[in-house]
Amino acid sequence: MEKKNKSVKILPLPMHEAILIIDFGSQYTQLIARRVRELNVYCEIHPYNHLPDNIDKFQGVIFSGGPSSVRDNDCPSINTADFRGKLPVLGICYGAQLMAFQAGGNVAPSEIREYGRAHLSVNGTKSELWNTLSDNSQVWMSHADTITTVPEEFEVIAQTESVKVAAFKIKNEDTYGVQFHPEVVHTEQGKVVLGNFLFGVCNCTGDWTPGSFIQETIENLQSQLGNDKVILGLSGGVDSGVAAMLLHKAIGKNLHCIFIDNGLLRKNEFQQVLDAYQHMGLQITGVNASGSFYEALEGITDPEQKRKAIGRVFIEEFDKQAHEIENVKWLAQGTIYPDVIESVSVKGPSATIKSHHNVGGLPEKMKLKVVEPLKTLFKDEVRRMGAEMGMDPSLLNRHPFPGPGLGIRILGDITPSKVKIIQEVDDIYISSLIKHDLYDKIWQAGSILLSVRSVGVMGDERTYENVVSLRAVTSTDGMTADWYPLPYDFLRQVSNDIINRVSGVNRVVYDISSKPPATIEWE
Repeated sequence: MEKKNKSVKILPLPMHEAILIIDFGSQYTQLIARRVRELNVYCEIHPYNHLPDNIDKFQGVIFSGGPSSVRDNDCPSINTADFRGKLPVLGICYGAQLMAFQAGGNVAPSEIREYGRAHLSVNGTKSELWNTLSDNSQVWMSHADTITTVPEEFEVIAQTESVKVAAFKIKNEDTYGVQFHPEVVHTEQGKVVLGNFLFGVCNCTGDWTPGSFIQETIENLQSQLGNDKVILGLSGGVDSGVAAMLLHKAIGKNLHCIFIDNGLLRKNEFQQVLDAYQHMGLQITGVNASGSFYEALEGITDPEQKRKAIGRVFIEEFDKQAHEIENVKWLAQGTIYPDVIESVSVKGPSATIKSHHNVGGLPEKMKLKVVEPLKTLFKDEVRRMGAEMGMDPSLLNRHPFPGPGLGIRILGDITPSKVKIIQEVDDIYISSLIKHDLYDKIWQAGSILLSVRSVGVMGDERTYENVVSLRAVTSTDGMTADWYPLPYDFLRQVSNDIINRVSGVNRVVYDISSKPPATIEWE
């Protein structure tokens, strides 16, 4: 059952306490990491088949859940005895079942498949894991198998209505297993359980804070870069902006930022972003290259071909501008931790749904070394760091915006006149969300120009004009999303405003699709 492990490079933060999270393919693994980080404890995710060599750097280990059964011949597996007794261990769901199964316990299909809410009975059991935990607190279950018997050295420390072994502790070890998911919000005191493991069992102190990250990152960048020049492509988004601020604090005028207008930005965005960053002291060059992008996109309707054309022209324009700066040695990128995790995922590279909005190919073409100041952070942590450094809230709290911009919010071919229409529509929509205090309640909102026209009536005349769709979703990380129930009065008003003020539009629709099965963007 055991798989040969491939060593991967540990992220360079040796000054901090760290928790190792071993991923067995759970949909919740990144959520475990985020909950640990929220408790100010640094952690790293490593797939079960790509484990680090030096586990001694960690204060403890968490085994994630997973969709497989430990009874399957090809199930994800490690030798859990390699960790037990050497580090504090918390196994969650599949991770708990794997420990019990390898130690001689029995794991069988559940007679009652337990998915959803349950109530945890600890029956007064004295356990570090249950410190300050209320009895019969609500937990979230998601498993088809269950632990039916445990080895003699295992002590059962909790049950639910239908599961006799909801949690266990191995005697004379700081090793625990739970069949519920403490990382999800439906487990009402899940943060208490995780905190008890981190602070009560692993003896962490919670030294992972925005202030400490910023100071250490600045020092690391100064050591890494010295007096070298660095270029960074600003997008106006949070990731590249926070990366730029960190680099600016570390190397000052040796950072050269380039912001390229591809003609597919929101209305007035090019000048607004330039002004905002220049006021923050960044050295930034703005380039209006919209003509080159429009020329490359002429007649292209396929979404993937559009993305590739936009990416190709961006590289060409960025390379041209970069050559105006002498002796550049580094390319800075706003890579964040989910991008790093995906590169060594349990299941390997995912099927291509659509090209990622970040443009690749620059380091190879320009023969530059890459520096990625944010590669240990999740998106919400990036915003925390930006706020700590005093980043302009109008930039820090912006909704995500795709790299290809409005190019993938115009279905069909792209023309300057279509871009003008969707810019005006988007401006009315976003400004209305802000005016009605709805913007900050939404993860991402945008307008889509559809590739159909519809019949309408304006005054006494028949019209045959464009249809636009409005989109607004809630999410935590963009991996899944749900449509936001905008008030009817708001939708009525914004629809009227768009149709009355934007020439060429006579119909507005609202997208109520969730992700999955749909994606947030239409292309």
